[in-house]
Amino acid sequence: MRKKLPKLLVTGGAGFIASTFVRKAVEKGYRVVVIDKLTYAGDLTRLRPVKNQITFYKTDIIQAQKIDDIIKKEQPSAILHFAAETHVDRSLLDVSPFIATNIQGTATLIDCARHHRVPRFIHISTDEVYGEIPKGSFTESSLLHPNNPYSSTKAAADFLIHAAVRAHNFPAIIVRPSNNYGPWQYPEKLVPVVLLKALSGQKIPVYGKGLQVREWLHVSDCVEAVLLILTKGRIGENYNVGAQTTKKNIETVRTILSILGKPHSLIQFVKDRPGHDIRYSLNADKIRRLGWEPQISFEEGMKTTAAWAVDHYDWLSDKLKLLQDYWKRVYYPKK
Repeated sequence: MRKKLPKLLVTGGAGFIASTFVRKAVEKGYRVVVIDKLTYAGDLTRLRPVKNQITFYKTDIIQAQKIDDIIKKEQPSAILHFAAETHVDRSLLDVSPFIATNIQGTATLIDCARHHRVPRFIHISTDEVYGEIPKGSFTESSLLHPNNPYSSTKAAADFLIHAAVRAHNFPAIIVRPSNNYGPWQYPEKLVPVVLLKALSGQKIPVYGKGLQVREWLHVSDCVEAVLLILTKGRIGENYNVGAQTTKKNIETVRTILSILGKPHSLIQFVKDRPGHDIRYSLNADKIRRLGWEPQISFEEGMKTTAAWAVDHYDWLSDKLKLLQDYWKRVYYPKK
């Protein structure tokens, strides 16, 4: 009989990375409680394989009383905080929801976790808090220098975590992954946008000349790293998680088009994003010393993700329509 593992509370558990984590944690034998507001980017379809094995609460993490009640009732051994507003373009138009979720939501979770003495708190941050790096790679001791509203709110959350660790011995660890990709990613990020538009024969918008460099990490490798940090990470530490696979955006787009057998003429260069970071790269030696290594190569990961997209074209297409409606309603309402 398999030993019963501790109970985990996962925020944003219906999102892309967090839902992958939930499915993997359940597979490994953890008891999992999920909190998700179910915004436009959340989808319980991602949790369908484990829906009868988890406890789910539809709750906004800024609602302190509800979060406090859930933690009191469930008594988790660890909180894994994935919930966040993440899309840079939307943060450039309106930062307020990013401040609410990424900063106030994190502060609420810290307070409630401290109140109930939750033994461990894993905060999922991002490589974007470091800003851009023309050459070399960021280490965990690199200074934070976020360059857009989204990454600024994530950096603020990181500072709140560090302050709680220092002032209250809060048992937290920060994880900073590089760009994730893989199945079930919402089509507002580069890889699923390219897949969906290529499959439908539409033009693919590429910012500037596509020379921005990103470090790609398959989502399954990311969640394995988080699971390892959960059990072996040191309280108060930061951990970079990256596969050290850096590609120019235009290279990534062309790779996907070649995998799908689609013409590169679908690429359409568009005006660059304001303040667009030119290059990200992480030094992940620290987590490698814990025993983690990425298992999925860039080429293999893109092929399997493309195959998934072919099989789930309708899901991606429906999500894009919902996203377009959301943008029109929230950011471009009729006067």
